[in-house]
Amino acid sequence: MMKTRMIKIFDTTLRDGEQSPGATMNGEEKLSIARQLSRMGVDIIEAGFAFSSPGDFNAIRTIAQEVEGPIICSLARAKPSDIDRAWEALQGGPKIRIHTFISTSDIHLKHQFRLTRDEALKRAVDMVQHARGYVDDVEFSPMDATRSDETYLCEVLEAVITAGASTVNIPDTVGYSTPEKFGQLIRTIRKRVPNIRQAAISMHCHNDLGLAVANSLSAVLAGASQVECTINGIGERAGNAALEEIVMTLRTRKDVFCADTRIISEEIMKTSRLVSNITGMVVQPNKAVVGANAFSHESGIHQDGLLKEKMTYEIMRPESVGAGKTHIVLGKHSGRHAFKEKLEEMGYQLSDESLNKAFERMKHLADQKKEIFKEDLEAVISEEIDRAIEKYQLISIHVESGTSIIPTATVELLMNGASAKAMGRGDGPVDAAYRTIASMTKTKSRLSSYVVKAITGGTDALGEVTVTIQEEDKTVTGHGADTDIIIASVRAYLNALNKLTSRTDQQRKTGTKIKLIE
Repeated sequence: MMKTRMIKIFDTTLRDGEQSPGATMNGEEKLSIARQLSRMGVDIIEAGFAFSSPGDFNAIRTIAQEVEGPIICSLARAKPSDIDRAWEALQGGPKIRIHTFISTSDIHLKHQFRLTRDEALKRAVDMVQHARGYVDDVEFSPMDATRSDETYLCEVLEAVITAGASTVNIPDTVGYSTPEKFGQLIRTIRKRVPNIRQAAISMHCHNDLGLAVANSLSAVLAGASQVECTINGIGERAGNAALEEIVMTLRTRKDVFCADTRIISEEIMKTSRLVSNITGMVVQPNKAVVGANAFSHESGIHQDGLLKEKMTYEIMRPESVGAGKTHIVLGKHSGRHAFKEKLEEMGYQLSDESLNKAFERMKHLADQKKEIFKEDLEAVISEEIDRAIEKYQLISIHVESGTSIIPTATVELLMNGASAKAMGRGDGPVDAAYRTIASMTKTKSRLSSYVVKAITGGTDALGEVTVTIQEEDKTVTGHGADTDIIIASVRAYLNALNKLTSRTDQQRKTGTKIKLIE
């Protein structure tokens, strides 16, 4: 069995991640994230670009002095002033690195830098040597490496390693490469750069084609030992390789990569939420590892498998990334197994008959709502728990109401096993429905209370209606819930009438008078 390699995690959330539009952080916010990154166990924190602004300079200085554990790094262009400024920000820190860069692609050298290849190579070597005058740990990046001539790229890498670079980072600056090509590039570098063993090989992949993580992992397979990445994959344009995806892929598929990291994965979700809250960049629900749906399951087939054995549909435990536990989402695709399990988790034990009725109610509700909340379930279950022997059952209701017509209701009920239909009028749609039902059931009860509340938010919220009716010395309460408030009102009224009928029948059988207040 091959020995597991340890891959270093170079986190650039505070530098490249901050380049996401709108993601700018102040010094205090950067320090907060840096401390969490340290708790999570990253090896290197790129704290910023010291020359870019006084704010970045001060943040780097504070982080270098106060955050223990990781190496603290500052980015610097291949210019003496940039490298001097990086040193000023980092000096005094116990573990520091200067990361300098210049492009090697002809596209960049011709159109952006206006340099020849020889001029760019000389500057790269001079600036690595300049940085080595300050620190022993120097990283060099040939920007746009994946669009550079391979022979020239290898020549530059050999020269900067000779000049003192201890890490050479291979950036896919514009997210142009593919996994096969990127892996081959790393193998070419290992083969054609004579002194490559004197430096660690890193990679920095952008996500313009959605391949940043795949390209990074391909580089690991090819022998790279450091990955540059960000929390939630934030960064310039489409972002960077996502730290959480890199870490959990290596850990979950050790059989493929024979590699792992020192990251304390249980801190991943906490770190993700901290970065999201500070930057204001919301994590998409279907985002791998840290998305809200990453460990949520609605499919009945999946739910059934999960309840029998977690490994059937989860390759990672949610606890392993600090995500709590598996979330069974009840919806129109859910099955009875998951529904029953959820109710038992909430403390409800229903008979098979009541469970089947409640399950059908949930399915009907799921066709109307995008998501079923715990409060929705409680409302549905309360109807089944409170439901007496149903003398009256709603078959259908149709109401008409408006500013220029008299409200009318057409109600069809199942009464003592037989269908009955009637129409009535009222002051409003609910009043019309109640008057019609009262006429059909010949009840002498009086409505003493009618309360409506929204159980959940949104325009598709489930509404719950509670009514209290009185007849002689009996007082009962009925509950009904539905996304349609008229239907909820009718359910509540019928629930109360069924209870009242049940109590009256019970009183006749026992020959006793019982005052009921619910």
